[in-house]
Amino acid sequence: MKIENIKTFGQLKEAGYQSKSIKDELRDNLIQKIKNNEPTFEGIHGYETTVIPELERAILSRHNINLLGLRGQAKTRLARLMVTLLDEYIPVVEGSEIHDDPFHPISRYAKELLQVKGDETPIGWLHREERFAEKLATPDVTVADIIGDVDPIKAANLKLSYADDRVIHYGMIPRANRSIFVINELPDLQARIQVALFNILQEGDIQIRGFKLRLPLDMLFVFTANPEDYTNRGSIVTPLKDRIGSQILTHYPIDIETARLITEQEAKVVSGQKEHIMVPDLAKDLLEQIVFEARDSEYIDAKSGVSARLSITAFENLLSTAERRALKAGDEQTMVRLSDFVGIIPSIVGKVELVYEGEQEGAALVAYNLIGEAIKTLFPTYFPKIEKLKKQDEETPYDDVVSWFFNQKDGFEILDDFREKEYRQLLDSISPLDDLIGKYQPELPKEETYFEKEFILWALVEFKQLSKFRFTEGTQFKDPYGSFISGI
Repeated sequence: MKIENIKTFGQLKEAGYQSKSIKDELRDNLIQKIKNNEPTFEGIHGYETTVIPELERAILSRHNINLLGLRGQAKTRLARLMVTLLDEYIPVVEGSEIHDDPFHPISRYAKELLQVKGDETPIGWLHREERFAEKLATPDVTVADIIGDVDPIKAANLKLSYADDRVIHYGMIPRANRSIFVINELPDLQARIQVALFNILQEGDIQIRGFKLRLPLDMLFVFTANPEDYTNRGSIVTPLKDRIGSQILTHYPIDIETARLITEQEAKVVSGQKEHIMVPDLAKDLLEQIVFEARDSEYIDAKSGVSARLSITAFENLLSTAERRALKAGDEQTMVRLSDFVGIIPSIVGKVELVYEGEQEGAALVAYNLIGEAIKTLFPTYFPKIEKLKKQDEETPYDDVVSWFFNQKDGFEILDDFREKEYRQLLDSISPLDDLIGKYQPELPKEETYFEKEFILWALVEFKQLSKFRFTEGTQFKDPYGSFISGI
């Protein structure tokens, strides 16, 4: 019998429906997915051999779960994806505030309705998407909000005394019965509120205002928490920790390839940008390397973490910088330039917590220096390493480039508002760059050579072979010693 045809408790029993708890439901569906080699948490990258196996073991163990990790590590995303492991529909007693299972009613309303109507009790169907509830833990959350309280208005309207359990107004947790309930940032929840969760986690019941009321709720709890106390937050009280079955540590991507997958999946890029702006692979790698540099920077508080959202918003800003430049220049098509990376600085400064030394340097300068550090880190994977010291008369692959700049007494300027044609002609004028790319990156598509040419120039600056000056209209590159020798 089809679900839409089952409208009474009697029809449900005739159909042979077997009721089961949410944790058994998740467990059974996960087992089926594993047997069929189906992905369990689609869209989550970098956790295939670490977090996801631990999460699957926790579900198989029927545990409540605490996801512990720094910001931007997909903790909430993981919790929301657990909904896909639920049955598509489950039956509920029609009109029940707490999604009563008709086979195991727990509310007074459902029990009385089943007693009066029996097999004619109306049945509704709850979709898996409606079986997810989420609460951000904030200091103003009360027990009444999440558990429930006596409702004086209901008591007055129904002319009931406060001793009658029908005057209770259920909070968020009872209303999420037979659902996944997520509490984000658990340490922010006041200790006395955390204490109110003890019975729910251990015994599966709730107590409201001294009522002798036992509601054996059927729920899976997922908590998220940050391991570091970098705000005025509290901590998870020990007895509550003891009642959480599995604590799973999340982490940031461990390589650039995984980080790129996440960024490209999550970045909100409009179709016009996709059509008119080309992004070289090196630019994408460089963007992710900037985030890796930020996580290792001595100026940034590692305890607070550097969220994956940084690279996502930085990528969006990078495309917008290139788009704005192309619009002002009147170019239909453009490619991201290395000078466009200046446009991602607003995405960096708002997403990192600086230590004292970083505050002294200034957020914008720290962000700008991260770009330089990322260039230094990636450069040796594309071109020969630039040694800090070299013997006298020792030749290097970059001598011709440096000599070219030595002969440019007035410097070499790349203006931000150069049209695409002007930009390419200017870089093509530095002929030693073509020789470098031809020798060390012979398979590189012609379109991407211009980004790599600029990449070489910035790298030579970072390794002190050239000097660079950023001004309002663009960037100037010069030989660092030429002005002294010429007397300018």
